[in-house]
Amino acid sequence: MFSFESERRRKINLGGVSSAATSTEVLGQAKAIRLERLEQKRRQENATRLQAWWRGVNEARRTRDEMRRTFEGDVSGLTGLRCLVLIGQDEGILGRWSSTLSKYDETSLFMPAKGSHKSSWVVLIRKTCLLLLRSVAESPHGPNASNHLRILNALLSPEVAKKHLGPGTDFTQSLIQYLLGHEYYSLIARSISAIPLEDKASSSSLPTLVQLVVYPLKTFPSTSSQYSEAILSLFFSIFTIPLVPNRLPIPSLTHLSANLPLKDLHLLEPSLSRFSTLGSDARAHLLANVLMFVPPRYSALPDSCLSAYLRLLTTLFEGLPAHALQPSDQINQTNIWTQIADMDEDDLPNQTRVRVVSNFELASPLPRPQLDTRTYKRLAVLPTLTHIKALLAVAQKRSFLAFVTFILSLNKIWPMSKDHTLSAILINSKNGIVKELYRGYVRGTKLGKDEYPDALTEFANASAWPPILLLCDLYTQALRTMDDDEFFGKLQSTSAPRNPLTLDEVSALSRRLINIAFPLYWNEEQFVQVKGMIPHLQYSWDLVRDSMTKCVLAIHARDSRKPFVPPTHWHVGSQLDMRAFIEAAIFEEQQITNNHQTTLPSNSRLLSTISPCLNILNNIPFAIPFDSRIYIYRSFIHSDMFANGREDSFLWRRTHRNNIQVRRGHVAQDGFDKLGNSNLKGPIEISFIDQFGQAEAGIDGGGVFKEFFTSLCKEVFDTDRGLWLANQKNELYPNPHAYATESYSLSWYRFIGRIVGKAMYEGILIDVAFAGFFLSKWLRRESLLDDLASLDPDLYKGLIYLKHYPGNPEDLSLSFTVADEEFGVTKTIDLKPNGSNIPVTRENRHEYILLMSHYRLSKQIRKQSDAFFEGLSEMIDQRWVRMFNQQELQLVLGGTDAPIDLDDLRKHTNYGGVYDDNEETIVKFWKVVNTFNHEQRRSLLRFVTSCSRPPLLGFKELVPNFSIRDSGDEQRLPSSSTCVNLLKLPRYKSGHILRDKLLKAINSGAGFDLS
Repeated sequence: MFSFESERRRKINLGGVSSAATSTEVLGQAKAIRLERLEQKRRQENATRLQAWWRGVNEARRTRDEMRRTFEGDVSGLTGLRCLVLIGQDEGILGRWSSTLSKYDETSLFMPAKGSHKSSWVVLIRKTCLLLLRSVAESPHGPNASNHLRILNALLSPEVAKKHLGPGTDFTQSLIQYLLGHEYYSLIARSISAIPLEDKASSSSLPTLVQLVVYPLKTFPSTSSQYSEAILSLFFSIFTIPLVPNRLPIPSLTHLSANLPLKDLHLLEPSLSRFSTLGSDARAHLLANVLMFVPPRYSALPDSCLSAYLRLLTTLFEGLPAHALQPSDQINQTNIWTQIADMDEDDLPNQTRVRVVSNFELASPLPRPQLDTRTYKRLAVLPTLTHIKALLAVAQKRSFLAFVTFILSLNKIWPMSKDHTLSAILINSKNGIVKELYRGYVRGTKLGKDEYPDALTEFANASAWPPILLLCDLYTQALRTMDDDEFFGKLQSTSAPRNPLTLDEVSALSRRLINIAFPLYWNEEQFVQVKGMIPHLQYSWDLVRDSMTKCVLAIHARDSRKPFVPPTHWHVGSQLDMRAFIEAAIFEEQQITNNHQTTLPSNSRLLSTISPCLNILNNIPFAIPFDSRIYIYRSFIHSDMFANGREDSFLWRRTHRNNIQVRRGHVAQDGFDKLGNSNLKGPIEISFIDQFGQAEAGIDGGGVFKEFFTSLCKEVFDTDRGLWLANQKNELYPNPHAYATESYSLSWYRFIGRIVGKAMYEGILIDVAFAGFFLSKWLRRESLLDDLASLDPDLYKGLIYLKHYPGNPEDLSLSFTVADEEFGVTKTIDLKPNGSNIPVTRENRHEYILLMSHYRLSKQIRKQSDAFFEGLSEMIDQRWVRMFNQQELQLVLGGTDAPIDLDDLRKHTNYGGVYDDNEETIVKFWKVVNTFNHEQRRSLLRFVTSCSRPPLLGFKELVPNFSIRDSGDEQRLPSSSTCVNLLKLPRYKSGHILRDKLLKAINSGAGFDLS
């Protein structure tokens, strides 16, 4: 027999393996056995589940086969219908049922609804309708689609149900309500989308599908929730199909258009937020389709529907990036307004220092939609003059606030056409909308009053933001072509356009805009925390700030030329500790200067991110008094000098000079050749070479650079040389002639820019006046129509005549061209593409005026100006220049036109030789000069310093100081060394002789003496 005793006997390991190793092996074996048992259990459970599933499949198959047999025995009966519903989405069964019932008339279809099993039939038929809809959506071209649609058309038609079931029945409402809850319009939309556009004429499904779209709108009363849901689903599903009008045959399109519930668009308003969930493509298609059906019926829309429609469009704009609705090939094309700006985005004067992100920008923006060219063409209707005109006609009196919000959103999504849109509003409202906005929607609100400083961040004032924003945009646009007679109300004709605001209103508005813009720059962090302040607008606080800034800049520019408010009107000194502001601005500029090479980019917008002070000085500089800005400007230059190694010690200046020899009579050419690419920020020592080739001796006290500079300016700014022209006020601007754009001439403009920059850098005043429109280019600001008066008075008068012309401008036979004559040859230039074939009309004459002004003021001298500014910017940072307007910049260049303060001059006068302040001749001198009139004092100052205007901050800023030294006997006339601002005055015995000799010297042009 078998014995198991030996297996039970304990096995003893005599091989010398340690007990630790044996324990590890035992544990591993135990783990392996446990894992094997778990795997066996898992396999057994899976086998059980698989067997159960297989039994279920077999049972379902058997049951389904049994139901199919039952269905075949009663296809048109209630039992067959029940089997169809239980079987579900089976195309064979559905096709058999719909084809069978399609052979019968409608009476047979509705027969079960009249029997004892009516309630069962109603439940079954609505589920069947859903199955049919899904089948058509999956295969609108399938063999059963036409039968399915025929059955659906009969069951869902209110007229057919009424015919067979009698009036008062709720069958159709119950059926459609059920389908609406199960993606009714989404299924129809899938069916329509699946039919190719080229098959629309041959498709038998499209007419029925359009009927199905309309049925819910005919079924429910307009006061019911189902009706509202049907309208929402219609817009959400059907109108988001690409090119809906292009997909439908003309009869179906007409039927759909006639039955659209446009008079009930107000029912969409409570659910507008749902449209924010749409993707960018769906939004664009919805916009394009709506624009096909709604605009022709603007005048028939009730007020509430028009408002809802405008808010729908505004909602669809939200989140879309700028230019999203334009074809890609048009985005980079410049229009009139980008031409007029004539500058890089980063150089705009009103750019903000940091983006303030509102709650609208917290979410990622939607991607740019990818659209068909036909969709883009339909969307292009939005900013057109015709569309804006039609919309304005109905909205201005009925849905004004919704219109305001819509225009702001449109301008943001379509920036390329913003100015066209604003011009269309101004033209068609005859500027009345500006007056309406200010007097009806801005002036009376807390945002429109200075006594409510906290109103900016109060949510209760949110609705007041859109009107003030559109007011700023419109008034800025109006000022572009508003001449001074219009602005100041001096026009005699009652039919001519006038300033829509009185001067008192302009004053109040500009003051309010400053008080809004200033805290947006100064306390930016406060506004970062404030969200949701501007309803229905995707506007961040920096966009708000830019709009305010542009408007107040335009008003300030007008006041700078022809003041109508006191200078203190623009200041915010009461809100600032000016001393602390100046110190902070200087410190922040030093930070930029110290870090510019390592951490800060050259982008001007980013450079200003470290400082609210610099932000204000670069955007609304006039908020700070002029004297304070001059002090800051000079401090900036001193900081830059220090950063560039400039020291005040005499030894340092002597050892770091750039020594240049210049021939008398060839000052400009030698300066151009030898200083063209040298570092002008360091000291320069000029040595004049006489006609014999010998170096001249002279008093320089740091070189005779000033004399060189004075002589150089006389040469390069001489209009006979051909680089510069002068207007009627003897103000200079670059010559627009073609030869001035050649490379050699442009090199000269760059050199002159560097020399002017050197004078500004060193504080040397130059006795040259530049034209205002040219100075505006220094600031990267737009030249306006009124600037043309200083360049071409005749052209200016002609454009003003055209603007106010009461008749049809086409009678004048103008086109978008300009004639230029050079070397006796007249050349016609288009002001815009194909301009010679575009007549000037009433609608586009403002565009013509702006293009013509822009061409004369900017485009003709673009290359010359750019070369000049390139040289200037090597010496003077663009940000420093932006602290001033044109008039102030001229003062920085040439000093103030204020009367000469003799006390200040005497206080900062140095004496040499035997002279001191108490010497007898000096006492006589000051008594004599005190009797001089204003012009005589200016002549004396020009005689000694080469400039007739005193420095802006007084004679302490004159470098070097005004000086007087004794010179020769009294038979000689006084002479001067303008390079060191030195008057060489003989010791005259009487005040009468001194007066006569001094007047003769300063009026005869006697001047520089090297002795």
